[in-house]
Amino acid sequence: MSLSLRLAQRLQQAWREDDALAQALRPLAALHRVVQTLKVCVYRRRLKRSAALPVPVIVVGNWIVGGAGKTPTLLALLAHLRALGLRVGVVSRGYGRREDGGAHLVQPGDPAELCGDEPLLIRLRSGVPVAVGRDRVAAARLLLDRHPELQLLLSDDGLQHWRLPRQLSILVFDERGLGNGRLLPAGPLRQDRELPPPPGSAGTRLVLYNATAPSTPLPGHLARRELAGAVRLRDWCAGEPARLDALHALRGRPLLAAAGLAQPERFFAMLEQQGLTLERLPLADHATLQPLPWPREREVLVTEKDAVKLRHLAQDDPPIWVVALDFRPEHAFFEALQHCLRPLLSHGSTTD
Repeated sequence: MSLSLRLAQRLQQAWREDDALAQALRPLAALHRVVQTLKVCVYRRRLKRSAALPVPVIVVGNWIVGGAGKTPTLLALLAHLRALGLRVGVVSRGYGRREDGGAHLVQPGDPAELCGDEPLLIRLRSGVPVAVGRDRVAAARLLLDRHPELQLLLSDDGLQHWRLPRQLSILVFDERGLGNGRLLPAGPLRQDRELPPPPGSAGTRLVLYNATAPSTPLPGHLARRELAGAVRLRDWCAGEPARLDALHALRGRPLLAAAGLAQPERFFAMLEQQGLTLERLPLADHATLQPLPWPREREVLVTEKDAVKLRHLAQDDPPIWVVALDFRPEHAFFEALQHCLRPLLSHGSTTD
């Protein structure tokens, strides 16, 4: 297990138990709060301003670190919005990408190190235009320059990126809720819960729980998370869907499950709930998978997020199975979303 993964797991334990390590980190959390307060003052006094964009922006993010379910939520949103006939694009920071200092328009044939594994997965799964960049505003402008037909932008994360205006924020929580309620690094919170929206942005928000029950006091909606099935890597690269019967056919076989996720144990537990016997291989979030961290002859199960980094192996047809997630927000969430969208799409962006 890598040092970064061990450190991440130790911090998760500290936040969960609010133990001595979490207490020792409280001075750094206080410094984090001071920095956020100064940032708010800078924007409130108009020393810095959020940018202006010609279309509405929805930010899909969370208040805590570590894989609450933003990417599945964003993919579900894209499927729903496209079914409504809307032309939508996505901007993302592109974590894990090789930085070149500028924004980049993601192409289906891009390697993950050029654009990030999650933006590449979003591009492949949804078919919508995606742009990545450390500066999400620059990414948004590139996207709109290349695709002026877009009516709406979704930002994959970016709640704390105040240069990016937003007309709606969707907060995603999992079973961890707010953790111990402390700011990083003494807790999992990336921002103060009372942090206002940037000037020129709307404070409208929806809350979605990637859990079986609400995990914070915030009113919101639930989403159902299940495994959709499995498909061989070569067939997944060719666009074949995952099938549940293919996943069940793997029962009783000696399998290795690998996951480069913020919470790989969640993936392993879902596989075991399907009756599979596993050797677990947790990897660091956004792990490059180069070199391959398992013997090539092993029969391996991976997530779609990791599969985008293995496409170069597809022609060799290695014994790798891609396991897809079936993530479905409840109908009331989409009703609330459409209620929020009506004024935005009829009047355009409200950003200054």
